[in-house]
Amino acid sequence: MSKGKSILLGILVGTTASAVATLLTTPSSGRDVRVRIKDQSFEWKDAIDEMIQDGLNLKEQIAKTSKEGAALINDLTQEMKTSIEEWKIAVEPNQENIHDYLEQIETSIKDLETKLTEQDNKQ
Repeated sequence: MSKGKSILLGILVGTTASAVATLLTTPSSGRDVRVRIKDQSFEWKDAIDEMIQDGLNLKEQIAKTSKEGAALINDLTQEMKTSIEEWKIAVEPNQENIHDYLEQIETSIKDLETKLTEQDNKQ
């Protein structure tokens, strides 16, 4: 049995037990008791109907919220993918420039090494 049904059943049993106890301990005529039982049964029905409606409204709200959350997550995921792709495109030319600079530095170091070796050989 679901939690909501258990709670509702508990409320019904508790209310019924308290009503019976009240009726049995209160000195009243049969007519008064019947009128009170009838009035109280309408109140219980209204209370139960209201709880059911509140439960349905809560269920609808939870479903709506979860759908909105899923849509937001999908939108965020798509925006992140787009941002990463744009970042990759923006960084790519700089990567090529850095690679070119590193090659130039390597060439300069080799030239310096060659010149140093030649100077050492001359001395």
